[in-house]
Amino acid sequence: MDRSSSTVVCQTDKAEDRYRLLIESITDYAVYMLDPDGAVSSWNPGARRFKGYEADEIIGRNFSTFYTEEDRAAGAPQAALRTAAEEGVFENEGWRVRKDGSRFWAHVVIDPIRSPAGELIGFAKITRDLTERRAADESLRRSEEQFRRLVQAVTDYAIFMLDPEGRVTSWNAGAERIKGYKADEIIGEHFSRFYTKEDRADGVPAKALRIAAAEGRFEREGWRLRKDGARFWAHVVIDPIRDPKGEILGFAKVTRDITERHETRKALDAAREALFQSQKLDAIGRLTGGIAHDFNNLLMAILGSLEIVRKRLQPDSKLTPLVENAIQGAHRGAALTQRMLAFARKQELRMSAVDLPALIRGMIGLMQTSLGPSIQVEVRFPRHLPPLRTDAVQLEAALLNLTVNARDAMPGGGTILIEARQEQAPEGAGGDLAPGDYVRLSVTDAGTGMDAETLARASEPFFTTKGVGKGTGLGLSMVQGLAAQSGGRMDIFSHPGEGSTVALLLPVAVGDEERLVFAGESRDDSGPEVPSLTVLTVDDDSLVLMNTAAMLEDLGHRALTADSADAALVILEQEPVDLVLTDYSMPGVTGIQLAQAVRARRPDLPVILATGYAELAPGVAMGFPRLAKPFLQADLEKAIRRAQPRTQPA
Repeated sequence: MDRSSSTVVCQTDKAEDRYRLLIESITDYAVYMLDPDGAVSSWNPGARRFKGYEADEIIGRNFSTFYTEEDRAAGAPQAALRTAAEEGVFENEGWRVRKDGSRFWAHVVIDPIRSPAGELIGFAKITRDLTERRAADESLRRSEEQFRRLVQAVTDYAIFMLDPEGRVTSWNAGAERIKGYKADEIIGEHFSRFYTKEDRADGVPAKALRIAAAEGRFEREGWRLRKDGARFWAHVVIDPIRDPKGEILGFAKVTRDITERHETRKALDAAREALFQSQKLDAIGRLTGGIAHDFNNLLMAILGSLEIVRKRLQPDSKLTPLVENAIQGAHRGAALTQRMLAFARKQELRMSAVDLPALIRGMIGLMQTSLGPSIQVEVRFPRHLPPLRTDAVQLEAALLNLTVNARDAMPGGGTILIEARQEQAPEGAGGDLAPGDYVRLSVTDAGTGMDAETLARASEPFFTTKGVGKGTGLGLSMVQGLAAQSGGRMDIFSHPGEGSTVALLLPVAVGDEERLVFAGESRDDSGPEVPSLTVLTVDDDSLVLMNTAAMLEDLGHRALTADSADAALVILEQEPVDLVLTDYSMPGVTGIQLAQAVRARRPDLPVILATGYAELAPGVAMGFPRLAKPFLQADLEKAIRRAQPRTQPA
């Protein structure tokens, strides 16, 4: 061998030594050789670590030793070598067996080794133990499967994925239940189809994704659409999904149908608002009733005194027109207090069975005159309408008020429709309305109508849209008070530009109606001349007391005065009294308590109760005639005539 040949051999040996050292140093991979039949012909430390065999234990044995019994039975080792020989490489993962029989998950690559002539001389086999990675992958897969099953099992929430543009990429059972779409109907579609037409026009879907991407979360409530077009109130959360670099991969969207909760919340809010309005109106009612009561006392003093002054003036006195003017003003004040009392539900009502068609026929002429030539009144009543229970006079005033309001809503003229029908209120009809039969009386115009804010305040006392000096703002309050005090209610329906309807629901009269008011009934008040009586008048208001005494004396009676019930009882013990006229509302002992004490002491002594408003509970004043304030001298005279003492004075 020459020097050059020796050098080549030496270099080759050194290269082989380096490759051998390289292979021998690898411990994370099993790197070994197989002969063409699959027998192991080399063995590195990595193979020893993975497989558990020493080199002298495995070299010469077929590599099928590392396969499971199932794989050997299926011919997997031979198939691997055949694939490597035919295709140039075999790569696969699968279970392999160690010397101790334990299994590990292996990644295997087999390459054929050929001579320069192309003859197959063996195989190079590289195996890596991936058991830990497989366990991790399997754990991840199980976790993902659990989450998938969890998401799919949720039916109360729609949980689905969107791609970065907003197209649906996944769909759970809850989404199908809530939205109505099956997965194959919606995957690939844009999520904006769940939004209303108005929201889509306003760009709400795109805005939701922008906010989620920019702020890390989007959360809102609003109307959404189901497949069938029905709306539902949804609570929506959208979260962005990002890769490790922070790039948006898509969005996770969670939707819950909270329509029932939304409606419950709305109902609760409405109930709270109704309670607030009720409490507010109740407070205003108490205040109004108290003011009206005191105002009635003032009007009593004014009217009574003016009447007496008018009677004593000479017929040609220049003061007569002034007195008449003052009396008219006082009467207008009395009318105003009646409206205030009507709102406060404390007016004196003469309840009776009212024939509504007859009442309308009787006042249609007055209506037409009051409304003017540009307004036509149309009446629609059924052939048979039961009588209703209310105060006929107050109902006339309410109807006139409603038609005047309707006229004012139609400045260019038009038709006012008055109609009625019978209705039945079931159990739980709402408010204080008791179940039973009612008559719905409504007045409808084709005027300007009211917006929601105006409608909400329409029946509030002193609220008016007619301008300063053109209305008291008590008209609808009076009507509402009449309806409520009659045991019914008032409803208002209106929209801007579509006119208004005010409806009174009044109870049907059943049997003989109790007549609650004594003074002012429409019947013949003529009778025998009333002799001069000694009348004890009791009132805690000194102006009213003086005025009543003056009216009594002007009628020819002797007037005794007391400013309290205790003082009145003392006078009864000392003076021969023929009749007692007492105010009901007095501090300490009330008028009814005084009347009962008088009846206990002198059963035959008549007592008249004077009251500024309906402050007596039903049945409390039974047996005691009542005189409504403010009363005129003529009212007082009629009340005394009807309450003639059973035993005439000597």
